[in-house]
Amino acid sequence: MVMRIGGTRRKSRHKMSKNVRDKGKVKLSKYFQVLNEGDKVSLVAEPSIHKSLYHSRFHGKAGVVLGKRGNCYEVMIKDLNKSKMIVVHPVHLKRI
Repeated sequence: MVMRIGGTRRKSRHKMSKNVRDKGKVKLSKYFQVLNEGDKVSLVAEPSIHKSLYHSRFHGKAGVVLGKRGNCYEVMIKDLNKSKMIVVHPVHLKRI
């Protein structure tokens, strides 16, 4: 049986990388930001932190915060015609 080679970050060298001017430490206010239910957020990856990073297919999508699960947030997004719930660390979320 043939097995698929690669993980979730396969073929995402440029999409999941930082701009040269943005490299450096992550702001703690961004890491520990507090979001409320119903907030609209955009999925913007912080590539230096791999914890609870979503699949690259969802990069740049907008969604709504449903609730909190541990340190992460449940975000509802639309993928074509389906609604999908993903669990994302707050460092990867940007409030709209």
